[in-house]
Amino acid sequence: MEKGIIKTSKIQGHAPKLSGTVVSNKMEKTLVVAVDTLKTHPKYLKQYKSTKRYKVHTEEKKYALGDKVTFEECRPMSKEKHHTIVSE
Repeated sequence: MEKGIIKTSKIQGHAPKLSGTVVSNKMEKTLVVAVDTLKTHPKYLKQYKSTKRYKVHTEEKKYALGDKVTFEECRPMSKEKHHTIVSE
């Protein structure tokens, strides 16, 4: 029986893109984007809305409140900021 090295390959894909609504643009180079998802309770099967807020990095200050933006995960830019804008 031969001894060998088991090779494992990690295929790295792109991070999933999220889209949401800008709820705050008061910080320098940072937006707060709210992403709404519809979830179903496992036992009662009732659907409810869940909102998660992400701090998103942007270089230009062209986004206003209520704008729809698409963003994806990136390297950590600060303690709470791990996403960057992809498109409007």
